[in-house]
Amino acid sequence: MARSSRQESPPQDDLPPVPRLVRDALRVRFAALREHEAGTRSGADPEDLHQMRVAVRRMRAVLAAAGDAVDRRWADELRAELRWLGQVLGPVRDLDVLIGRLRAESADFTDDERHAVEALLRGLTRKRRAARQRLLRALRSRRYADLLAALDKAVEAGPPAAPVDVAPLDLVRRPYRKALRQVRKVDEDGSDEALHALRIRGKRLRYAAELIEPDQGRPVRKLVKAVTVLQDVLGEHQDAAVAEKTVRELATAEDSDGDAHLAFVAGRLAERERARRAAYRNRWPAAWQEVDRRARKLLSTR
Repeated sequence: MARSSRQESPPQDDLPPVPRLVRDALRVRFAALREHEAGTRSGADPEDLHQMRVAVRRMRAVLAAAGDAVDRRWADELRAELRWLGQVLGPVRDLDVLIGRLRAESADFTDDERHAVEALLRGLTRKRRAARQRLLRALRSRRYADLLAALDKAVEAGPPAAPVDVAPLDLVRRPYRKALRQVRKVDEDGSDEALHALRIRGKRLRYAAELIEPDQGRPVRKLVKAVTVLQDVLGEHQDAAVAEKTVRELATAEDSDGDAHLAFVAGRLAERERARRAAYRNRWPAAWQEVDRRARKLLSTR
């Protein structure tokens, strides 16, 4: 039997460009959520919780980055439920990171000093146990089951498109301009809070760029790489600021005045975090310059 020379054409995708990108991105992240769900429930490997939280955060970011290219009511409702899940997952993960960070920082302390560190961390471990119980209850809830069903539908059918089509590159312009305005505020203010706000603005720019990268290719990939470096620098700065503040609060809560070792190790840990915070504060301007260069080049040529 002769083979037909006519090739079968791929199935047609009726979604406009941005809704299609949203659907494809949600599909990848939803698969990651399901992959790490069992491990999050068991708690055997903290990495599962981390990856599940990342998947939730990325899905929220995709829906936000889509802007007016998808039906906003649909996107806002789904984002609200993903925000709820993120608020359930976040505290356990944050405490895992903080406890691990402070233990690593005290690895070169004496035995007595490390015992004092463990005493300092008692309050955090209690908080983590309570947060994990809340997490497990949420994962057994009807609300979580309904969210999974909504996500399953979204990755199959795709998001409802908005009446007006939006060009993919337009999704990057707004978060870039907002990040640029925040840089100017940092120059005027210079506070930890202003830098943290820049981190959030940078994160939104990164997620918008990642969303359109499959459609736009190498120029956007270079922007994503630059923003990732900025995020790493600002993330380390924020982690150090939070760790320093937490150590000082824990020392007060655990009555360090009555324990010389406790007061001493709290001071050492806080000083190390303060030095790290200062080091990363000095690195962010160069990282931002590369982001700005890549963004300007991308947006001026398209």
